[in-house]
Amino acid sequence: MINFLRKIRQKLLLENKISGYLKYGVGEIFLVVIGILIALSINNWNENRKLDQQEKSYLNRLIQENKSDVLTFAAEIERLENNNHKIANLSNSFKEKDSSDSLLVQSAREFLIYGTLYPRFNPSISTYEDLSSTGNLGIIKDTGLRDQIVTHYQSYQAVEWDYKINADWAMPIDAPLFIHTDALIFDTDITSFLFPEESTEKLADDLRVNRDIYLRNAAIHFWINKDCIIMLKQIKEDTSDLIKILEDAVNTKE
Repeated sequence: MINFLRKIRQKLLLENKISGYLKYGVGEIFLVVIGILIALSINNWNENRKLDQQEKSYLNRLIQENKSDVLTFAAEIERLENNNHKIANLSNSFKEKDSSDSLLVQSAREFLIYGTLYPRFNPSISTYEDLSSTGNLGIIKDTGLRDQIVTHYQSYQAVEWDYKINADWAMPIDAPLFIHTDALIFDTDITSFLFPEESTEKLADDLRVNRDIYLRNAAIHFWINKDCIIMLKQIKEDTSDLIKILEDAVNTKE
């Protein structure tokens, strides 16, 4: 094509057709400009296609991670409800005057193994951290969707902060249980073997002597668990809602 155009130009010059040559020059420039514009359009189309694919990839990653979070939150809710059941059992064993020594000791063991544990909040945030740290949030073109994603992960931060407040509040109340009693003798999973073996009657007597300390500690953990269950149920519902929104956004790109 280039050789063909060059031959036409040379022929016009040899024939001394200046006006024809000028027209040809303008036409050649026009063709070059058109070619450049076409090349730019193709390049822009390719870049936009790559960005669309990258956006879709991020949205799918967010969907998968949030689905994992829903399962994690559901499992943690179940764990905390089970722990509160153990706490309630200990409280009932203390309150019922005819509770046997073995029932009281067994309730204390379950309380130490389960009831004294703190709630956990460990959502999957790697994709969002990738988006925010690299500045790739702008790849998500829908500003409304982008704002919803940011708000969702900000709510994670709020839950983490509430968890920390609860733990900071409870730890000073935890201390007397382990300072003034031999509570760890009931943790058969980890520490009970470190203590001299005691009869069930002796263990039950020690529990009754320190009843108020145990119940105070049980109450604080019950309250924290209940508070965290409420937060987890709300964040689980919000996460499920976000998944639907993300899935709708991906489907529109199919």
